[in-house]
Amino acid sequence: MTGEGGEVAGRAVPTSKDVARVAGVSQSTVSYVMSGKRPISEKTRKVVEDAIAELTYQPNAGARALAGRRTQIIAVVMPVDNALGAAGFMAFVEEITLVARQHDHDVLIVTADEGVAGLQRVAGRALCDAIVVMDVKTDDPRAALARELNLPTLLIGVPDDAEGLHCIDFDFETGARLLVDELADAGHERIAALGWGPRTLGRNLNFVPRFRDAALDQARTRGLAVDWIVPTTETLEEQVTESLDQGVRGLLLATSPARAMNALQDNGLRPGRDVDVVALATHAEATAFPVHLTNVSQHPRDVSRQAMEWLFALLGDPTGAAGVRRVPAELSRRASVRTH
Repeated sequence: MTGEGGEVAGRAVPTSKDVARVAGVSQSTVSYVMSGKRPISEKTRKVVEDAIAELTYQPNAGARALAGRRTQIIAVVMPVDNALGAAGFMAFVEEITLVARQHDHDVLIVTADEGVAGLQRVAGRALCDAIVVMDVKTDDPRAALARELNLPTLLIGVPDDAEGLHCIDFDFETGARLLVDELADAGHERIAALGWGPRTLGRNLNFVPRFRDAALDQARTRGLAVDWIVPTTETLEEQVTESLDQGVRGLLLATSPARAMNALQDNGLRPGRDVDVVALATHAEATAFPVHLTNVSQHPRDVSRQAMEWLFALLGDPTGAAGVRRVPAELSRRASVRTH
């Protein structure tokens, strides 16, 4: 008896990897041709079938049956260092775990630092039933692999090329426009926007340019001048103070609300009285200050819950249509912006 690989009468038994090499296609394409789980062009199918015939490849039925068993595990590819901060990040993880348990599944954590190799490892070893990919980059090399994996894979985030992928995320674009509109409606002609620092920018995370570009575009539409601040660890407070010294009295906080609020306090300025402040922040973060902030929440729990519900639907029907889903953005008005 032989398995996937091994020897028969002293000669090596061909594997699906050998078929892929001879056919010049990916190993997952070979799997699709044999299983019929995804549509394959007639040309590709013939190339694969010719390679199978040439190599006299015969998949092991026992191995196929074993691969078909459910592991009751969802793999979550997540970052060790997250731009949302610990509180926002843990909200994602907690909700993912809760929904997984409701479906009698456990969660396997795979660090995002493993990149493509991490996806290949969990998929290739049949360690899970489905994969959730977080920490999605604008140009993410894992996206191409996600299209080929022979198990449901869902991205929390939207890369530039989302064709053929299952992606879900908060609507950062609409959130940015809502925050800019709030300051414009308060009568500001110039605002300062506290963006992400060099470390986060260097990670090429997908939501950063989506939010920034939408905010700047909406500011142009509303006739607002914007001082976009790229904060550094050492000089964030000084950068905020510099804008205040130049007469800016409208602040949009995309990150680091605590330190920006400290800078206002150091300058003797009170939100909602001396300066108008809006923030991209969770409700917990926005209400952690003496003056609660007008905010747009990223809704990490809603994003995670909807992602997991979609993922389990794909487990039931792997042919479910790919696409991008966005959790709607809403503005919550609080005391940090003067009534207008």
